[in-house]
Amino acid sequence: MKRQPLLLTVLFLSVATSCVNQYETLLRSTDYDLKFRKAIEYFEARKYSRTQPILEQLQMVYRGTTRDDTLQYYLGLSNYHLNDFVTAEDNFKQFVEIFPRSPFTKTARFLRLDCLFQNTYRYELDQQPSHVAIAAIEEFLYDYPGNEYTEVCRTMLDDLYNRLDRKAYESAKLYYTIEDYKAATHALKETLKDNPESSYREDILYYIVAANYHYANNSIPALQRERFLNLIDEYYNFISEYPDSRYRREMDTMFKRAQQFTTRNNN
Repeated sequence: MKRQPLLLTVLFLSVATSCVNQYETLLRSTDYDLKFRKAIEYFEARKYSRTQPILEQLQMVYRGTTRDDTLQYYLGLSNYHLNDFVTAEDNFKQFVEIFPRSPFTKTARFLRLDCLFQNTYRYELDQQPSHVAIAAIEEFLYDYPGNEYTEVCRTMLDDLYNRLDRKAYESAKLYYTIEDYKAATHALKETLKDNPESSYREDILYYIVAANYHYANNSIPALQRERFLNLIDEYYNFISEYPDSRYRREMDTMFKRAQQFTTRNNN
């Protein structure tokens, strides 16, 4: 009874070793048609780590033939499914350049976009990859309006634009956090100047008012009245856009204090 598990283990190892030896033999083979067929079989069986090396070997063999676009496309797909998005992006980019009229081209372009998207970073980090991805996605949507990938592309764009907005907003708000209120006001206004449609517009306008309040409150008496008047202007700008803002109660408190100060110091 105790020998059965051992026999099964030996049998399993024997079969596994045989499969490995068959694969290694296939890699060394010069039967290119067989290798191509087996590569596709491995791909369809989701054995991408076996597909990829074979297709790499066959690239020069089938260069310029009728199988070339299929081979290059499946090579990109294999790297994509192996989560090697950097290599896959390069595969798909070259594919589109070499085979602009292939039946695989539209899907290859979309998958390249997904690779670019996967290679972007959190908002705190460098956003240059996000700019590259955005440009590629918008070009794809222009070339293929209303295609089956449109909704996914729009979702990716929303995510990427939000990261850019968040990056700009957080960078400007940092001055407020370190209590450099004059610099905070300037940086926040520049953020809106660069992107008036920022998804953080309400928050940015709030921090402009708050920065003006603290800047005025911490100023020497001779400068306070003018700076509180600036705060009042920013308050009116804010409530004209967001009369029902979640910040309204806090804004009203700052406004009343500014009014009281300017009324007392009218001269």
